Amino acid sequence: MYVYIYHLRWVFMLFQYFSQLCSWFTWYCSSRTLTNTMEAVLGTLALYYYPLEGSRTKSSTKYLFFVALAFLVRPTAPILWVPLLLYHFSKEQKKLDLILLHCLPVGLLALGGSVIIDWMYFGEWTVVQWNFLKFNVLQNIGSFYGSHPWHWYMTQGFPVIMGTHLPFFIHGCIVAPRRYRVLLVAIVWTVLIYSTLSHKEFRFIYPVLPLCMIFCGFSLTNIKRWKKPAIGFLVLSNLLPALYTGLVHQRGALDIMSNVQQLCQKQNSSLLILMPCHSIPHYSHVHCPITMNFLECPPDLGDHDTYVDEADLFYASPLAWLHAEFYDHKRLPTHLVMFSVLEKDINPFLITHNYVRTASVFHTHLPEGRIGSHIYLYERQLQ
Repeated sequence: MYVYIYHLRWVFMLFQYFSQLCSWFTWYCSSRTLTNTMEAVLGTLALYYYPLEGSRTKSSTKYLFFVALAFLVRPTAPILWVPLLLYHFSKEQKKLDLILLHCLPVGLLALGGSVIIDWMYFGEWTVVQWNFLKFNVLQNIGSFYGSHPWHWYMTQGFPVIMGTHLPFFIHGCIVAPRRYRVLLVAIVWTVLIYSTLSHKEFRFIYPVLPLCMIFCGFSLTNIKRWKKPAIGFLVLSNLLPALYTGLVHQRGALDIMSNVQQLCQKQNSSLLILMPCHSIPHYSHVHCPITMNFLECPPDLGDHDTYVDEADLFYASPLAWLHAEFYDHKRLPTHLVMFSVLEKDINPFLITHNYVRTASVFHTHLPEGRIGSHIYLYERQLQ
């Protein structure tokens, strides 16, 4: 019996790992420098040491340490851990020891270290985690970058990041042992809390994915007759989206930087990026002192009713903005970068000032709004 249980445990762990590894969204996020990715990694490490019933690696200090690190990386991280922390506290017999010997030392060490580091950087006492929460939650300034209906995570966000794992997740919730229900509560709680925020993105709920894969692992472990077809289905259905989103979709933002890097070889080069904010990298991919400007879109920290950022002003009337900004020909940049959809709107400006397209890179098969299918690089030809 012991050998059978030990074997079953390893089979479940193998399928859980397989589920996480073949998830298209895992590949999409893990290759990008997102704080949500680090939050998910630290959350997974914390879950490894979490004192769940039957766990052989439980350690209150270690899992609280990784939760604290996740909080420092992204202050919304504790949202996922609220049900798990409460569950741990309710099951813990030595509650006072848990608070005094584990929670307080770890919390004070993590927060104190963060405050000291920020003081050294900013030159004044600053709690960046509080500023983050005040900016995104209390003041809801994050909605400046877009808002979605309250049900978006349930109807679009969660189903999309789960992909073809979704039916296995649902089946796993049914067959999983009862002690794992607290993880399901944490998943539901997190999705519901994030649903109350106006600004929503797929990556925000990425940290719940490792928990979801635990239930997918239970599903694959309990499937008898159709195990191999299920595994093959998951691999094929996730491989194509992973390859497409990782190698093809919106790749132009990086490809164009190879052309921009060549400007380092030209003297007195200057670049103006006529694209929506945060569309392409900046000096992180250009390691030389050329002048680079872009359309700015800082949020309205002053709460002005008539506030309009520079990017919106530009797109309201691109041609008029360019003529007003470059009334003096001496201020004209030597190069312009833009999405293909903008070309027709500013074509008179390009012709008047002798700008010639010198590069065109593919960006996406799904252009939308201000985002074009290609990215163009224009160079001004001096007569």
